[in-house]
Amino acid sequence: MTDLVAITRIAVGGDGVGRLSDGRVVFVPRTVPGDRIRLRPESLQRHRNFARAEAGEIVEAGPGRVAPPCPHYVHDHCGGCQLQHVAYDEQLKAKRAIVGDSLRRIGKLKVEDPEVVEALEEWRYRSKISMEAKPTAGRPDGLTVGLHPFDRSNFVFPLADCHITDFRLMALWRELRSRLALLPQPLTRLTLRLDREERRHIIAESAGEPWLNPDELRRALLGAVEGELVCWWQPVDGAARVVSGPATGFPATAFEQVNPGMGMITRRWAVEQLGDVRGQTVWDLYGGIGDTAALLVERGASVVSVDADEKAVSWGRTRLPAARFIAARAEDVLPSLPAPHAVVVNPPRAGLHWDVSLRLTSEPVPKLVYISCDPATLARDLQRLNVNYEVTAVRAFDLFPQTAHVETVAVLEAA
Repeated sequence: MTDLVAITRIAVGGDGVGRLSDGRVVFVPRTVPGDRIRLRPESLQRHRNFARAEAGEIVEAGPGRVAPPCPHYVHDHCGGCQLQHVAYDEQLKAKRAIVGDSLRRIGKLKVEDPEVVEALEEWRYRSKISMEAKPTAGRPDGLTVGLHPFDRSNFVFPLADCHITDFRLMALWRELRSRLALLPQPLTRLTLRLDREERRHIIAESAGEPWLNPDELRRALLGAVEGELVCWWQPVDGAARVVSGPATGFPATAFEQVNPGMGMITRRWAVEQLGDVRGQTVWDLYGGIGDTAALLVERGASVVSVDADEKAVSWGRTRLPAARFIAARAEDVLPSLPAPHAVVVNPPRAGLHWDVSLRLTSEPVPKLVYISCDPATLARDLQRLNVNYEVTAVRAFDLFPQTAHVETVAVLEAA
């Protein structure tokens, strides 16, 4: 048996953190602060400065430990969630600490752990789910469609239900599971999405011939699934296109927060931090389908929204003619844009491109709001911007309950 390990906190990614008897930090999935555990000896992987292991025996459970309601989380080690075993109040504490630690340790900022806005719903909030498909001998369709275990990334278990995904998408999945043969073959990935007009989207990715019979699937689902259904086919390494159903409306392949209600709360708070923007030019960088731009236009700003996704930009132009939309990478077009009074950035997980950071530091704007989905890259970028900006406010938003992910908004003013 291994030594007892006391778990003291939750790290980025959701693993519990303790120390081995040799003083080395050890990361242990599915543990909570206050747990006293014995590690599975065969799982222990020692590295130079840290170790990883899995919990064997829970000798004493921490006060924040709860029973996860999802069978996949327990029996299949589903990697989609990391914190179902943690009480929700403790999840919020962990996320506050993760953001604060990243800003202090990586960003070198003197800030407290930020306030975190709790989610509207702890369960059934996701408007999108993506599943892997793997050929499997012995199954009725010769195919397994589901998710990955956190400890076996090359394996896929068949999904019955996802407790953080909207009931309406899971109802679609229940009907679709028995009709996998009607999807394009060989299927590699399947995404189900619910748009803001309550259409259901099936996005099927395959490595073979185009999807030749999507209308057959739509007819088979008529009456069994509520709402309008749109089928998309996406070749591997290619662009998705509608193959059955209305081709106009929301572009299901465009980026949108999987928790739309909390996404709106986050953006609204971010835009409010700019103050009075009437008649002012505001850049909305990495603006996607224009949700932030719409709030800025509502407040009287002259908005320039930039995003590399042409479909997202096209839909933004249709719904918001009052804003100027540009389909391009932000770093490529900044020199051609009108000088801004304020800037909102909402980059992908990789953070700001270096050229964007350089432009914002070489020609500072009075106010800059940074919406981030990754505390580590946010902290890195804030350190770069710290040469001539001061961070005046930080707030976290729990868009992803039961997972270790957290959205953060930082407000900066020119120093």
